[in-house]
Amino acid sequence: MLDAAPTSEAALDARLSHPTAGLLETLRRHSGDLLILGAGGKMGPTLARMARRGLDAVGSGARVIAVSRFRDPTVAAGLTADGIEVIAADLLDPVALAALPDAASVIFMAGQKFGTQGAPADTWAMNAVVPARVAERFAGRRTVVFSTGNVYPLTPAAGGGPTETALPGPIGEYAMSCLARERIFEHAALARGTPVAIVRLNYAIDLRYGVLLDTARRVLAGQPVPLAMGYVNVIWQGDASARALQCLDLAATPADVLNLTGPETISVRWIAERFGELLGRVAVFRDVEAPDALLSNARRSVQLFGAPTVDLESMLYWTADWLRRGGRELGKPTHFEARDGRY
Repeated sequence: MLDAAPTSEAALDARLSHPTAGLLETLRRHSGDLLILGAGGKMGPTLARMARRGLDAVGSGARVIAVSRFRDPTVAAGLTADGIEVIAADLLDPVALAALPDAASVIFMAGQKFGTQGAPADTWAMNAVVPARVAERFAGRRTVVFSTGNVYPLTPAAGGGPTETALPGPIGEYAMSCLARERIFEHAALARGTPVAIVRLNYAIDLRYGVLLDTARRVLAGQPVPLAMGYVNVIWQGDASARALQCLDLAATPADVLNLTGPETISVRWIAERFGELLGRVAVFRDVEAPDALLSNARRSVQLFGAPTVDLESMLYWTADWLRRGGRELGKPTHFEARDGRY
């Protein structure tokens, strides 16, 4: 039986930030403050709230410190209201970076994807220069680094996606710059003894954005669903946040790498047809499925952390319900259909 769908943003944020039992065990093992760099993005507030709720649940008085430019002041205000310390700072500013407080553990989420095609220099600055400076500033601190499954090449859909031991094959400047980020932190692990875990995230979904919402909106509007990138993985953003925080246990020298996404390889055509059933529409399509896609194999994360707490059918039903209700959207299409790496 499906859990009730979140019907408000407050309910959605509470569901997204609910700490899992596994995360609570991790937090009991780690003392000291937690610094989250790049906490103002799509996933950062969820992760920060989950960390705060988890630390409170295990009786820890450790601080959760969220750092971002916070271009939307309501995000900063919401985090502050939830007991998270907020620092507005530009990580490209060496003075601002030097002034940040020390912490026992660092979650590095800063980066740029969309806009790369029009401003590649900015993307390389955020995805390579900032990591180099952060790796130096927080040398020796346990660090979880967000990366992306885009560092992999397109792989046959029938193969289940590349595992962590597969060779990278980034397509486009965004993916190349993300591989640079990984290599910089790998160097920090070897040269500075910084315990590092690298999380290659693919297709985390909230009800306000993500590949499921992008597809459902097209189905509801009668717009053709693109099929050239015909297969995806998806994972609930709450599960992705919990698992990323649990990677504090994996941080090591040399750096450890973990794929973070859902366990299934899912047909985009099937997703659209399922949304057609849920929304009372007939899905229409353009293009045909290529035999390969941008995928990741999540077998190791499932072995480490178990199955995600929110399954695919729940995500589909909740997304359709959110869309029918007119729930707020972030207005940030994923462009998951892009096969050339241009964002």
